[in-house]
Amino acid sequence: MSNFVDYVKIFCRSGAGGSGSAHFRREKFVAYGGPDGGDGGSGGSVILRGNSQYWTLIHLKYARHVFAKNGESGGGSRMSGKSAEDQIIEVPLGTVARDAETGEIVGEVTAHGEEVVLLKGGRGGLGNWHFKTATNQAPRYAQPGEEGLEGAFILELKVLADVGLVGFPNAGKSTLLSVVSAAKPKIANYAFTTLEPNLGIVEVRDNHSFVMADIPGIIEGAHEGRGLGMRFLRHIERNSVLLFMVPADSDDIKREYEILLGELREYNPELLDKERLMAITKCDMVDEEIIDHLRTTLPEGIPTYFISSVAMQGITELKDALWAVLNKSE
Repeated sequence: MSNFVDYVKIFCRSGAGGSGSAHFRREKFVAYGGPDGGDGGSGGSVILRGNSQYWTLIHLKYARHVFAKNGESGGGSRMSGKSAEDQIIEVPLGTVARDAETGEIVGEVTAHGEEVVLLKGGRGGLGNWHFKTATNQAPRYAQPGEEGLEGAFILELKVLADVGLVGFPNAGKSTLLSVVSAAKPKIANYAFTTLEPNLGIVEVRDNHSFVMADIPGIIEGAHEGRGLGMRFLRHIERNSVLLFMVPADSDDIKREYEILLGELREYNPELLDKERLMAITKCDMVDEEIIDHLRTTLPEGIPTYFISSVAMQGITELKDALWAVLNKSE
């Protein structure tokens, strides 16, 4: 079973507020003490909090019910009831929360420690001393606490990375990530080796670095859910720069690029606003003459680099180009 879970549905309930107290002061030498009922405590809220140490939602797969406790009731001597603790749900950066019924986005977490309140806890009721007036010196009522809220939410993870690798299965994405970073993605010579996004930190000159994501390969019809479909397309939404990867032995580089672009356009036209570069991979398998011919068949308007991850050919140049584009787009 995969450890990478990027979609869960959870049911949450916030705590109710505690009731206010309708207490009266009673002491030995005070025959008619006034009202001194304290306020109820607030119920616990249900809150999402970003945690950079998490990279998957697997910890929520078997804990899909999140209930906060109720606040305590108020007491005499104006003693307030204790407020309940909030229920904190730690999630990876890039998590989007939607209302399960309406599909509406409730909030998204993109920074460590950032919080999104899914359900606010009920407020505690006021004690009877709040209701004392000149004409009503001994109110015998206090406020009840507010009810808690409940609802179902869908949590969806969109991987946060600077550079996303886009290409058909077996285009060399995992191999590139393995040579430019310390990531160890599974690599084999068949389609869909990568079934989940892999992240790696790529170091460039002068101790700079950026995050690269190897995203499962695209197939035609992915925007309709074919292959791994929507599951990987949503991860591309978060990347600043898209690196299209087409192998040198492709039948038609231009057409392959246009199919990839078309799938992104069908899924979300805004993806085409991102900066794009192209890498022609596996260039150790072809000679200079073929590379010169390939240059004449390239799509226009996209900077293209000829690389071989195995032979480390053109890798430094590509990393420098990605770094330059990332800093231009900031």
